[in-house]
Amino acid sequence: MLHKELTFNDLPTVVNQLCEKIASLESMMEKHFATPVQKKENTHVPMSREEVCAYLGGITKSSFYHKVKFGKLPVVKQGKRLLVYRDELDKWLEARRKSDPLKSIEEEHDAMRASIRRRPEPLNF
Repeated sequence: MLHKELTFNDLPTVVNQLCEKIASLESMMEKHFATPVQKKENTHVPMSREEVCAYLGGITKSSFYHKVKFGKLPVVKQGKRLLVYRDELDKWLEARRKSDPLKSIEEEHDAMRASIRRRPEPLNF
């Protein structure tokens, strides 16, 4: 709306324009509130080892335990059970994606094999 001096004769047209704008705002609000609000899914749910492996793209159980051993996964230990919460896993994935360059499968495999201790072969006399 332009800022100009209004006279008494301009009031009916200005009031009419304001009423039309208010009506359009009301209709927009009715449309907005008429759409059902989608409830947020509860993402703070514990996941089992199998669910985490599937969620991470089908990694193996040994890869899962390797990541747990070296603190690469956000795990909560309850007794003998390892629990991973989905929201914490999503945050960990997002932080990892932004900061660390992704390793190739070969690099990750080499790192895993390097961390395994091997027994020396017995000497044959």
